[in-house]
Amino acid sequence: MSNSRPIIRATTILGIKKGKEVAMGGDGQVTFGDTVMKEKARKVRKMYDDTILTGFAGAAADAFTLFDRFEKYVEQYGGNMYRAAVELTKEWRMDKYLRQLEALLAVADKDNTLIISGTGEIIQPDDYIVAIGSGGPYAQAAARALMKHTKMSAADIVKESLKVASQICIYTNDKIVVEEL
Repeated sequence: MSNSRPIIRATTILGIKKGKEVAMGGDGQVTFGDTVMKEKARKVRKMYDDTILTGFAGAAADAFTLFDRFEKYVEQYGGNMYRAAVELTKEWRMDKYLRQLEALLAVADKDNTLIISGTGEIIQPDDYIVAIGSGGPYAQAAARALMKHTKMSAADIVKESLKVASQICIYTNDKIVVEEL
């Protein structure tokens, strides 16, 4: 048996920073195994006086646990998203309970976009596009093309890219919520 973590096969979250614009969105589908349980879940949120966007993919209870801990660190470090991410990943790796959680976080502020994983990585993409969940690669590819070849706003790129993912990934629907900073 492998020690690697399972692939998260639920949801799609996409965040981008384009110039001074920052947007993050997610689909609304919640699945349990191969059954759709809910169509309009909200998986993207603002925090810290609407200066940070967060999105999560994975087991819902696990994702909420990580979201709450991340928010605690954001408050503790005065809105410093990067520092909060570092502290969360340190705790995530060291804590016996947290190491068992199966979720990913995508976070963005006016300066950075990050993916925070339970294996202790903080990934800061060069192109300011973060994508997680089973439809993440599809949304990311669409966002890269739209960023390069259109003058669309960040929010419109997120929405259109998530629509593309919803047409390909069976764990992603077109009930999209987009938040902006």
